[in-house]
Amino acid sequence: MARLLENEALRILADNKLPVPRFEYAATPEEAKQAAENLNVPVVIKALVPVANRGKAGAVVFADEPEQAALNTEVLLGSSVQHCLVEKVLICEKLNTDQELFVSITIDHGLQCPVVFASTAGGVDFEEIVSRNPEKIRKVYVDPYKGLPDYVAKETWADLGLKGSVLRDAAMILSKLYNVFGAYDCDLLEVNPLVITKESKICIVSAAMTIDDAALFRHPELNHVLQMGNDYAWRALTSMEKDIVDINETDPYRGKVMCMELGGGDIAFMCGGCGGSLLMLDALLQYGGKPANYLAFDGNPPERKVYGLTKVLLAKPGVRGLFVCANIANDVQVDVVANGIVKALQEAKKSGDFPVVVRLAGVNDEIGREIFNAAGVEYYGEEITMTMAAKRMIERMNQIKAG
Repeated sequence: MARLLENEALRILADNKLPVPRFEYAATPEEAKQAAENLNVPVVIKALVPVANRGKAGAVVFADEPEQAALNTEVLLGSSVQHCLVEKVLICEKLNTDQELFVSITIDHGLQCPVVFASTAGGVDFEEIVSRNPEKIRKVYVDPYKGLPDYVAKETWADLGLKGSVLRDAAMILSKLYNVFGAYDCDLLEVNPLVITKESKICIVSAAMTIDDAALFRHPELNHVLQMGNDYAWRALTSMEKDIVDINETDPYRGKVMCMELGGGDIAFMCGGCGGSLLMLDALLQYGGKPANYLAFDGNPPERKVYGLTKVLLAKPGVRGLFVCANIANDVQVDVVANGIVKALQEAKKSGDFPVVVRLAGVNDEIGREIFNAAGVEYYGEEITMTMAAKRMIERMNQIKAG
């Protein structure tokens, strides 16, 4: 999943005739001061990082004067927000807010259609407020072939109590947001808050956009501004995950790879097939192990890809063992996988005090067994279960620790 930083999301919304505040972005305190002078109003300063809940993390601050904007920017730059380094900030005009609304458009994968959420309880405490006051939120399922009719957008806000010109403008904004959602192949388009000012004007002051990876070929103009992230629970990719993505893209049609780095673990973990990999992750934890990552591969990866993936996992600080496991895989050549893993182990100079347990079965597994055995790697085929292999890995780790 690819996410846009907020300045790019606001730019796209502005290009589509949606109301956004005047804004600039800055990479130094001096640039922030100049941006505040250009806007010539009190400003909001936000860390430009692709994560949510920046306000609660202290990454949204205010300034009434350009000098204050520079000082506040200096504090934010170089800080970390949910493990994301702040390298730039967004400077936008501060509005005279009267009420905050919320809009989110995403995909309901069960019903296979877009779903719109609209609420009169926008802001940093949105989830808490609507959990206590469910009457403040509406959910609208949209027929993807018919789109969101204007009258449905208007009825949605009217049902939440908006009236007059505010109702008209809010309905117009919701309709246009839905059009942007479809035009840019979004997985998520969220506006929080959508502000009603004391002058009864409506403005989008914060926006988040994520785009379906499979549709990126339709949006080459966004390639240089997209922030690639982990799909499981969106966050920016770690440096290790970025390296894995780069290796996967060298040959994207053989050996699909999914990877998530985990904190605090010491076992590098590779597994074939998503279902089996999750079971093995649970097994490692059950026996007291601490995986350093979750990496699943399938589709018969070539030797160079297996080598590259293994090399990245072995390079993670704190990794003290390698566990490779898969069920009987008819589309994976065990000898090819063996060559890639052994090459990475030998290059990293991992010796007998670095436990390696491999459990693979499938095409050319006897040749793979010979390759692993010759390299001193503990190898098993279908003579043991995957769970037994996970238990053996933890035994090896414990033996090394005890020794």
